[in-house]
Amino acid sequence: MDLIGNILSVRGATPKIADDAFISSTAVIIGDVEIGSGSNVWYHCVLRGDIHEIRVGKNANIQDGTVVHVARNRFGTYIGDEVTIGHMVLIHACTLQDGSMVGMHATVMDGAVVEEGALVAAGALVTPGKRVKSGETWGGSPARFIRKVSNKDIAMINRIPSSYLELGREYRDAGLDLRQTYPLDGPMEDAAE
Repeated sequence: MDLIGNILSVRGATPKIADDAFISSTAVIIGDVEIGSGSNVWYHCVLRGDIHEIRVGKNANIQDGTVVHVARNRFGTYIGDEVTIGHMVLIHACTLQDGSMVGMHATVMDGAVVEEGALVAAGALVTPGKRVKSGETWGGSPARFIRKVSNKDIAMINRIPSSYLELGREYRDAGLDLRQTYPLDGPMEDAAE
């Protein structure tokens, strides 16, 4: 296993991160992980693609304390474009389609799908194999349909990715990106000192 700051290669797979993504200094990104343009991964997040793949699209925001993992030989984790994942969320071996949102402290489990424009409420538990359909809001534990996504929800879902895109740029421009501290093309010995 190679160590480059908190970006780790394992089982022959090294994370691939777009140059204009923002990765906070305490995020940990491991293995077969790809992070798209403009996406941002905030403080104390872990994306662990050690036993399957993780794919993050463009302009997604993965907020502080979130854990993203996979299921061996079963499911990778797929996070689409402009997805918002709130603080301290558990995303495990599931799919979050473009423009969906998962609220703070929620959990989305193996094989579940959150469709485009759907909303998982804060604190919800989406159990294995469930499908949160486009335009629906699910909440509770276990999560179930509670209502249609409102116009206010849609405005929030559309506003947050661009807000976090700008915030990520500000942090990157201020020299706070993990890769500015531990350049991926620098000598390994320097990163370990």
